[in-house]
Amino acid sequence: MPTRSRRRRTPRKRTAPPSLAKVATGIEGFDEVTGGGLPQGRPTLICGGPGCGKTLFGLEFLIRGAAQGERGVFVTFEETEEDLIKNVRSLGYDLTDLVKRKLLAIEYVRIERSEIEETGEYDLEALFIRLDDALRSIGARRIVLDTIESIFAGLTNTGVLRAELRRLFAWLRERGITAIITGERGIDTLTRQGLEEYVSDCVILLDHRVNDQISTRRLRIVKYRGSSHGTNEYPFLIDQRGMAVLPITSLQLLHTATSERISTGIPWLDEMFGGKGYFRASSVLISGAAGTAKTSIAAHFMDAACRRGERALCFQFEESPAQYTRNMRSIGLDLDGWVRKGLLRIHAARPTLYGLEFHLATMHRDVDEVKPTVVVVDPLSSFTGGTFGEVNSMVMRLIDFLKGRNVTGVFTHLIPGSGVANEVEIGVSSLMDTWLLLRNTPPGQQGGRHLSILKSRGMPHSAETRSFRLTDEGAVVDGEGTARPARRMRP
Repeated sequence: MPTRSRRRRTPRKRTAPPSLAKVATGIEGFDEVTGGGLPQGRPTLICGGPGCGKTLFGLEFLIRGAAQGERGVFVTFEETEEDLIKNVRSLGYDLTDLVKRKLLAIEYVRIERSEIEETGEYDLEALFIRLDDALRSIGARRIVLDTIESIFAGLTNTGVLRAELRRLFAWLRERGITAIITGERGIDTLTRQGLEEYVSDCVILLDHRVNDQISTRRLRIVKYRGSSHGTNEYPFLIDQRGMAVLPITSLQLLHTATSERISTGIPWLDEMFGGKGYFRASSVLISGAAGTAKTSIAAHFMDAACRRGERALCFQFEESPAQYTRNMRSIGLDLDGWVRKGLLRIHAARPTLYGLEFHLATMHRDVDEVKPTVVVVDPLSSFTGGTFGEVNSMVMRLIDFLKGRNVTGVFTHLIPGSGVANEVEIGVSSLMDTWLLLRNTPPGQQGGRHLSILKSRGMPHSAETRSFRLTDEGAVVDGEGTARPARRMRP
């Protein structure tokens, strides 16, 4: 029988689906978490309790957009234009200037519950007219409605309410307007009505919680249609520079490693590392009991970096900057000079001022601003309010962040009592590349302080214990002279 010839089919090339268009918010860290910002031309719901930052999120979205030339409209149902301008002025936002330049329009819609009476059919046609007029007046492509509950104040017909909610979201979507709608959190739902989260393309939950009298703000992306996104809770802070979201690092250990060595700032300690010091972009832990010179050893390291012309950043959690620099002058270190030259910044704060996540977010922001090559955290043991897991997670994320920016991190840690390492220190030390242990000579015996290197990954190092003392010329090994002309130099 004759056979039919079969055509050989060539496999079709699969084309990748078009990616969802996004609009950058300009909010530090948030665009990284969402992979580019909010969905373009779609509504986004920002929900949460009072004081969590919903209004500020919407305002910053419009202000950052205005800086890029994209106009926006802010519709407020609770605050007048004058009150809104005054309230955000403390954060450095000049809304008046943006309004004059027609980069921003503020539309105050007054709704008084006592004046509302349900008669006939209720719809949002009048609101749509006002929104359309505001958008057209300046050619806006962004809009914020704050807050949505006020639109339906006093209404009891849930059927009409839900229908008009759907209609509002559809109206915004049809016009291709990138919209943010803020809503108060419900008891068992994300919002009061329990419907907004279903008709929104993107839902972001803001939370302001208080644990052990310390407040922390967190952000979570509940859903994001058509886009991958981070699913964790992300701490964020609000300060005079606006909002900043702290992305939880992936911890995939993808940072590069360098063989470059940098001085510890102490010649005899450099010798214990083969005469070269620490690896650049490594993590160093200096631990010991009280009075073992942990802070002084770390200060020598910062002083050496500044002498090389590099920037240094110190997070001090026990002393004010003035007290810290005064104390270091007693061992021949003039840190004030480096501060005046702009090579050193000292950030001082009590650990109990805010939670671990807020501290970590502040550290991220300062590192991004100062762009240092070395960072000192003195001491880690001040964070006694956190559990072992919380402190360990914070240090891990900070180390990963610093290594990703080629920054060398030095951390001091107080060993309480007799100088035996506790659980927190043992957990933290496993994250470090180098671990220095300092001890005091027992009472009644001669000698000063003792330093030993417990580990230093990737390099040969001395296994001996060095005895040293602090003088007005710095940390000096016992038996050696104190004359070091280089140390007498001032910045």
